[in-house]
Amino acid sequence: MANEHLGDRVGRLRRMADLTQEELAGRSGVSVDVVRKLEQRRKNSARLPTLHALAKGLGVEVTTLVGDPPGVPSNGAAEPPALVSLRRAIMPPLFEPPPEPRGVEELSLPLLRAEIEDAWTLYHAADFGRVMETLPGIIADARLAAAVGSDEQRAAGQGALAKALQLGGHLSIRLGKTDLALSSLERAMAAAEASADPLLPAMICNSVAWAYQRQNRLDDAGHLAVHAADGVERGHVHNAEGVRVWGGLLMSAATSTARSGDYDTANDMMRIAEQGAGRLASMPAPANGKLLSIFSKSSVRIERVRLAVQHARPEEALDLARGMRLSKDTPPSWRTWLLLDVARAYTDIGDAENAVKALEKLHREARAWMRHHTLAVATVNDLWSRPARPPGLRKLAEFLGIAD
Repeated sequence: MANEHLGDRVGRLRRMADLTQEELAGRSGVSVDVVRKLEQRRKNSARLPTLHALAKGLGVEVTTLVGDPPGVPSNGAAEPPALVSLRRAIMPPLFEPPPEPRGVEELSLPLLRAEIEDAWTLYHAADFGRVMETLPGIIADARLAAAVGSDEQRAAGQGALAKALQLGGHLSIRLGKTDLALSSLERAMAAAEASADPLLPAMICNSVAWAYQRQNRLDDAGHLAVHAADGVERGHVHNAEGVRVWGGLLMSAATSTARSGDYDTANDMMRIAEQGAGRLASMPAPANGKLLSIFSKSSVRIERVRLAVQHARPEEALDLARGMRLSKDTPPSWRTWLLLDVARAYTDIGDAENAVKALEKLHREARAWMRHHTLAVATVNDLWSRPARPPGLRKLAEFLGIAD
């Protein structure tokens, strides 16, 4: 049901929960008018805080309400072999004899770390299929590296295993498998704590907070991110590595706060994060930043644009986005989010022409990502339902399968 209209999904889940529209509105704290307009398809989308509230009222995860994220859809069919292999790599068979050690000389930690970096790069490019194919082998190699060699080598192997399993958690979230994600992240945390990197556990906490957000556990996500950020701030913000991890956690906490409906507090937290990102310019760059939390002035500004859009502040979002210069290390996934949020903001102020221009650029740069993303579909739907359709909109609507 990947193409199911949001209103149809709300109605179906409401009936499954044996709730009237009025009862769902009361449980969610959302007006019954919003529920009615969604179910009558007079609204094609809803703000993220509203979606979290509706999901809570329905007793489901947010992903159940909005549909699967980009990745492998959950349609009741058997899991594809690549996903089964990923699941087996994250959770090896119980009571299976350990693999035969191949010897330290056959394990190259620098090569293993390079493979993990490449896999993260593919992930940020939304090439989830290739990540799913390569990650099981990487996890297996990292698990072996964590078990052989000297104490120092095993600690380094644990660090590699933590990053590989963290990626397994992120990929699982993208595939709509949050329980598998938390299993992977629990194992990643154990490996991180056995490594020699004091920042790794905090980075894993950030990933766990994201998984909690997807499960609508916003309080758990916010508390975890704040606790981990406080720990990093107490002893590790003297260098760029620590600032990036601290900043990523603060952004995560702000996102949870915003999704809970407190935009002003979240915006204050984002301003603090943006000031912290300014400190990076005066610090030596990390020796290798590919495996660190994403945090820069660009990433903070992108997230501020996103939060403004989600809280019906399109003019503020466009002001934040105007003239933004993205740093060269901004991942493609973040660039695509920015384009989509800008398109949504233009749609919300009634500027269909500029909305289509942003969507056309998104279509050129991230076709597969756009096809699966529910907000992209909802935005084009909103534009298509209006009487005036600017040039270029029909091509986008046909691409997404929603043209008349």
